[in-house]
Amino acid sequence: MRGPHNIWRLIRTGATFERSGAMKLLLDAYDAPPLLRVAARVLGWPFQWLGLRGDPAAPPLPRALTALGPAYIKFGQILSTRPDVVGPDLAAELRVLQDKLPPFSRDVAMKSIEVELGHPAEELFTEFSEPIAAASIAQVHHARLAETGEEVAVKILRPGIEKAFRKDVDAFYLAAWLIDTLAPFSRRLRPKDVIEHFDGVVRAELDLRLEAAAASEYAANTEGDAGFRLPKVDWFHSSRRVMTMGWVEGIPLGDIEAIDAAGIDRAALGERVLSLFLNHALRDGYFHGDMHHGNLKVAPDGTLLAYDFGIMGHLDVYTRRVYAEILYGFIKRDYKRVAQVHFEAGYVPADRDVDEFARALRAVGEPIFGMDATRISMGRLLAYLFEVTERFGMETRTELILLQRTMVVVEGVSRSLNPQINIWDIAKPIVQDYIEKSIGPRAVLSDMADTMKVISRYGPRLPELVDKALSRQLTAPAPKPRTSRRMLLLAGVIGLLMGGGLVALGVGLS
Repeated sequence: MRGPHNIWRLIRTGATFERSGAMKLLLDAYDAPPLLRVAARVLGWPFQWLGLRGDPAAPPLPRALTALGPAYIKFGQILSTRPDVVGPDLAAELRVLQDKLPPFSRDVAMKSIEVELGHPAEELFTEFSEPIAAASIAQVHHARLAETGEEVAVKILRPGIEKAFRKDVDAFYLAAWLIDTLAPFSRRLRPKDVIEHFDGVVRAELDLRLEAAAASEYAANTEGDAGFRLPKVDWFHSSRRVMTMGWVEGIPLGDIEAIDAAGIDRAALGERVLSLFLNHALRDGYFHGDMHHGNLKVAPDGTLLAYDFGIMGHLDVYTRRVYAEILYGFIKRDYKRVAQVHFEAGYVPADRDVDEFARALRAVGEPIFGMDATRISMGRLLAYLFEVTERFGMETRTELILLQRTMVVVEGVSRSLNPQINIWDIAKPIVQDYIEKSIGPRAVLSDMADTMKVISRYGPRLPELVDKALSRQLTAPAPKPRTSRRMLLLAGVIGLLMGGGLVALGVGLS
């Protein structure tokens, strides 16, 4: 599947961008240097006849991305939230990719329901509308349950979407291999790992049972969050290609005029989007990984409503603490500590100079503070960060790819609601509270108590494990002193952990 035949897919991608006029738009948006413009023209113009035609009535970039397929549409959805990167006009054009794509017919949708749920759609629903939203992977219908009369939203995967995504992802694997082979300096970015991560995310998004489970877990985590609500999953009317959820009314977050007409405070709403994302990432370690305008609405009372849980991010406790310390270091402008955290976490090779890295981070962070948020170009900031990471040999952290991407998207959504918003002002109290709860003395005792719980599970087997270890030591031909030191070290560690656990237990009981 990932053979040389995918070269045709890559060639056609460039040709489609050239034929639609999207290539020039992108070069202008990123202020490409003259040499790159000439190279793109020379390489692209002769092959433009190979490009897909797309919809001539659509703007150039949406036309190209829609013609190329769902994976490219996902890329366009992200760009649509970044007017500071591609410009407000281009961002507005790209918003049609979020939930205004050409739908498939109602009859096809009802047939899919019958195949998936085992009953004709007419038996399950007394009402079933034409598509009300169509995105890159699925579309949504408004319906009413025959059994209870409840209004619901029914999400159905596009016919053949699995095959279409497989084709795109296969071409991406080839592109990653070419980059890795022909540009060795880019290996630190681990392009193959990036595509594997993207592939895993896509596979999960193409099984709506996993999305329903994600929505259920997300709802349980955020039940107490003020001003935030999720629709309830209807498990009985859900399957791999069909998902049914409760119906909730709201204004799309991209409809600024309607939000203003409803009298909703956009500045407060923008702050809520940012603060909720940070809380979910740090507090829960489980966050919505696709928070663009098309997946967010606001209720008449100002409550934020979230949809589409096909892409969810997970961070383990250690990664959350590293992420929080890095953010907090930037907020406090303690660049030395930010640098040290990178080294301690292994994000930067140990042979690099920590002070030099701290100075490079200062050059990234200082322009952010004391500046009007509207003057900060995230595009230029990310470009400089790329130069810094390349200089210090940082490798791409696959576990942080989704977090980093979602952070960019969320900031873009918040800024569209309030252009004056400053991410650091919103982040400071949230990160500070997390630091106090998760890295202070109480957190240390809690960690030791958790460690003791794990060790205690092996309590009944400890005599057997020790006996086997000693037997191997007595019969092994290797020198005994080294093995004995290891045994003593192991015993010392276990003793230390047990002692620490008892202290933690004592503190907890007191």
